[in-house]
Amino acid sequence: MRATPHKALAASVFAIAALVATALPATSAAAAPAACTPAQVVANGGLESGTSPWTQSQTGLITNRTGQSAHGGTYFAWLNGVGSTHTDTLSQSVTIPSGCSSASLTFWLHVDTAETTTSTKYDKLTAKIGTTTLATYSNLDKNTGYVQKTFDVSAFAGQTVSLAFTGTEDSSLKTNFVLDDVALDTSGGTTPPGDSTRTPAAPAYTVSLSSNAAGTVWNGHQSASFTNASATPLAEVYLRLWDNYHGTCAAMPIVVSNVTGGTAGALSVNCTALKIDLPAPLTQGQSATIGFDLGITVPSGADRFGYDGAFSFIGNALPVLAVRDGAGWHLDPYTNNGESFYSLASDFSVALDHPSGLLVPATGASVDTPGTSGRTVTTATATKVRDFAWAAGPFSKISGTSAAGTPVNVYSVSGISASDSQSMLTTAKSAVDAHSARFGAYPYGELDAVIENNFWFGGMEYPGFVLDLVSTTALTHEIAHQWWYGIVGDDEYNSPWLDEAFTDYATDLAQNKTGASCWNSTSWASSAEKISNSMAYWDTHSSRYSTVIYGYGKCALHDLRRVLGDTVMAKLLKDYATSHWYGISTTAEFKAAAQAATTTDLTSFWTTHRIDG
Repeated sequence: MRATPHKALAASVFAIAALVATALPATSAAAAPAACTPAQVVANGGLESGTSPWTQSQTGLITNRTGQSAHGGTYFAWLNGVGSTHTDTLSQSVTIPSGCSSASLTFWLHVDTAETTTSTKYDKLTAKIGTTTLATYSNLDKNTGYVQKTFDVSAFAGQTVSLAFTGTEDSSLKTNFVLDDVALDTSGGTTPPGDSTRTPAAPAYTVSLSSNAAGTVWNGHQSASFTNASATPLAEVYLRLWDNYHGTCAAMPIVVSNVTGGTAGALSVNCTALKIDLPAPLTQGQSATIGFDLGITVPSGADRFGYDGAFSFIGNALPVLAVRDGAGWHLDPYTNNGESFYSLASDFSVALDHPSGLLVPATGASVDTPGTSGRTVTTATATKVRDFAWAAGPFSKISGTSAAGTPVNVYSVSGISASDSQSMLTTAKSAVDAHSARFGAYPYGELDAVIENNFWFGGMEYPGFVLDLVSTTALTHEIAHQWWYGIVGDDEYNSPWLDEAFTDYATDLAQNKTGASCWNSTSWASSAEKISNSMAYWDTHSSRYSTVIYGYGKCALHDLRRVLGDTVMAKLLKDYATSHWYGISTTAEFKAAAQAATTTDLTSFWTTHRIDG
């Protein structure tokens, strides 16, 4: 994704350490260790599903009234702001599972005040878990926008405790304490698995959906078959309903119902993760299939999931299986700043029934057949892809074939000139061949590019399918993602540089840019800022995300090329892509491959370039 930050978040986060918590009860040395299922244990943390199970000291603390705004969604908790002696409390009872070695509480806080002092804490907000005070904020902590707060609460594993926020004001001059997106994530312990095998493996999705007249509402059925590749039994799976980020838990754009092959549990991670308990744990090599009815309602907006006039763009709408590995289940939150997506190579067979007046470009190879009166069924088949996306609308379509033989289609919305469409077709044909020559032949059959100049994000990649502005550089970048994210996968939330920096480096190579002026005006924001940081860091430092991940990231790869030499670097990347074809790349694996390609010790190179892992 050629990212432009969607929301300007605060540039820094206060580092606050949790105070010493109460001791855990003693356990017998002979007792079997308790299991830990990674989970997010705060209910309605986004405050979008009414007030339950929160307890308010007075009605209306959870609100969407004017005067303040939410961090995400529509609702937030607004404490104080009265301007006289007053106390507000918001609390919820939470149970932190036993056996979990890690528990992390996070919330987003905005403070504004009418107090003028720069030294006296007149109005205060206290965050507590159980009887332990985690932090106290005051009118002196006023800020623009929201700041995320994070606390280690692992010491409370196995306990049910109250999570409480209490705001107090003195007799004059109001202070507003505004809270949103509260989460308490647990992980670690005896399960997650004892091996690092990624599972559920070999997912195969079969989908049949029918749209309304506009292509903005789709309903039907989806099934997912999979195998447990791990030696650790698989008792449950999680579906990622990513696009529920774009709505609320009370009004979800993605609705899964009538689950078969397992028992649906509660939605978590702001309703983007759905746990499904299997009838019996799968041992290594065993397979299963789950099925469910699926409803998709596309929201308004020129977005990677949204509609703009007559044109719908439907990315990340199909539920996909989350990944479990040695770190446990990966249930990271959605980020609109970049990507959160981490999935294994999968097969998709998707039948899309739609009005014949709509063209429906999609991931994979598509075949159109007549449907009922005035309708067409577009059946798209894709193998070894990590996701599936499509669009729907009265597009203008032009097609061609690259010199190396890849069919390319350009779909343009109204308002895109014929010359711009032709230019994008020429760019796409050139780019797919340039990247194929460097990293390995493009394996997905046809390539579809959907062109719309209103996209706020610039461009977005899906397997065999990209969304883009009229931009030669952006389109070359998005097509490079077919290799760096598509063919060579990665955990995009925890290691975003592995796809974005590699893709921008590939874009430079395709455009004959050497990175000669790469490090002009370089300035690191802090010692904590690193190319290898996760989206958890970049979502709290969003103004730096593009500069570091795209800019400094590709510059580091140009520097590595200068250390290794052009020929060795070219062979390294092609061999690395081949060895990770349809697999997952990690920072450690790439660093090891680079070191194996040279007799020069690269230890100081990684340190200097701030690439950890």
